[in-house]
Amino acid sequence: MSMLLRIFSDKVSLARTAAEQAATAIRRAIAERGRARILVATGASQFEFLDVLTKCSGIDWAKVEAFHLDEYIGLPATHPGSFRNYLQERLIRKTGITRFHFIAGDAADPSAVIRDVGTQLASAPIDVAFVGIGENGHIAFNDPPADFTTEDPYIIVNLDEPCRRQQAGEGWFADISQVPKQAISITPLQILKAREIVAVVPDQRKAQAVKACLEGEISPMVPASILRRHPNTTIYLDRDSASLLSPALKSTLTEESQAALGS
Repeated sequence: MSMLLRIFSDKVSLARTAAEQAATAIRRAIAERGRARILVATGASQFEFLDVLTKCSGIDWAKVEAFHLDEYIGLPATHPGSFRNYLQERLIRKTGITRFHFIAGDAADPSAVIRDVGTQLASAPIDVAFVGIGENGHIAFNDPPADFTTEDPYIIVNLDEPCRRQQAGEGWFADISQVPKQAISITPLQILKAREIVAVVPDQRKAQAVKACLEGEISPMVPASILRRHPNTTIYLDRDSASLLSPALKSTLTEESQAALGS
């Protein structure tokens, strides 16, 4: 694998180090190009990471242009489960960032939203993408089998039952019946166009997906496995999310990561 795998004893130390890498990438892009273009993930797994990132010093957030990975179709921005609401609370209000391209999933014409946001996204390279891995192995809202061929920046996707169960389980919805069945999602190939990818994947509930993504075939049936095709990806795990990795893979890790696993 060309990607770098880093494992920490807990999600707090994971978040601290991942945020330092993310902040460095943002500062570097601003220094070299006058702005930084970023992709931002959401979900409970990103809480600690975003909390640390928003407190990092030396980032001129006025020079940051941001996009998010996905949004539910039909869900208003005021809903607790909306990713626009999430990002307002956990990133935008804390940093004062002004150039954020929101995905209006509740717009009357989702295809127009896809066209407009996609045009903005594809207008220049993304400097750093922050992503997670779903319990079913999804990346963004690309559930298995994911589309590994489309060059479109964003597409409309159907959300499978495991994905919808995860959203209810994280507390964003009262039960699975309340979780929308469709979303607008960035595509896997579009994520791979970022100059750098930082994947933050803590928690035991992600362990099976992590194992499949890192040790199985690169396959649309395990969407996040496509990260292994990117030459500048760092995947951050904690002891829990890395708990099912094979001894063979563990033997290739740095001493730091082996120590975090207690191996």
